[in-house]
Amino acid sequence: MRIDVLTLFPAMFQGPLTESILQRAKEKQLLEVQLHDLRQWGLGTYKQIDDSPYGGGAGMVMRPDVVVAAIEEVSGRQSSSFPALTPQPPLPPFDFAQGKQAGEGGQPHRIYFSPRGKKLTQVKVEQLFRKEHLLLLCGHYEGIDQRVIDGWIDEEISIGDYVLTGGELPAMVLIDAVARQLPGVLGKDESTHEESFSKSLKRKKEYPHYTRPEEFRGMKVPDVLLSGHHQKIEEWRRKQLK
Repeated sequence: MRIDVLTLFPAMFQGPLTESILQRAKEKQLLEVQLHDLRQWGLGTYKQIDDSPYGGGAGMVMRPDVVVAAIEEVSGRQSSSFPALTPQPPLPPFDFAQGKQAGEGGQPHRIYFSPRGKKLTQVKVEQLFRKEHLLLLCGHYEGIDQRVIDGWIDEEISIGDYVLTGGELPAMVLIDAVARQLPGVLGKDESTHEESFSKSLKRKKEYPHYTRPEEFRGMKVPDVLLSGHHQKIEEWRRKQLK
C-alpha cells in the first residue's frame, strides 16, 4: 500500500512513522509513506499557501490553487521525487486475498480530515486498507477552500467530535489503523482477527487480558483462565465483551 500525505508540517510524522509496527511495515515493503510539504507549491517569494476568507471572519483559509496543484501533481506521479522518512524502493505487486482497489481511473483515494467528515470506525478502516493508494490532505488554519473539497476530495473523515490544530494527528491515526490491517504487518495472522471492534467480535470491545504473576497485590487471575478448558475460556471471553 502507498500513502501520500500533503502537510505543512512533515516533521510531525517522524516519531510515529519510524517506530514500532509502522516502521516494520515499511521495512517489509508492505507500506510506503511519502510526505509532501505543501509549501513546495506555495506562491511567491514567501511560499504563500493561505489567504483571508471572502465574506470576512477570523483566521485564514488554504488557497485552492496551491492545494489543487499539490493534489494533482502527487496523484499523477508514479514514483515520488520527494523524500520519504526512509527512502523505499518501488513496492512489488501485492495481492490481498479479498482484492485491492485503486481510486477512480487509477488515482489515489483522496481523503481530507475535517470535523464535518464521517467518523473513522473499524469498518471504515477495513474498507480503506483494501485501497492500493491513499492521499491524505492535512488542513490547517480555518480549513481549505470548499472548491477543493467539492472537486478534488473523495471523502472527508473525522476522528472525533473535538477540534485539533490540524490534520496531521488524524492522518497518523488513520495510517496506524490501516497499516495494522495489512497481511504480514503484525506478528500473527490472528492478531487482527479478535481485536476490539473486529467483525469476529461483533464490533464489540475486546475481553480483558491477564498474564503472570498469577496473583498480584491480592488480585488474582480468574480461575477459568487457569483451568485449561478451552471451551469454558472461550465462553468466559465472549461474556466479557462490551
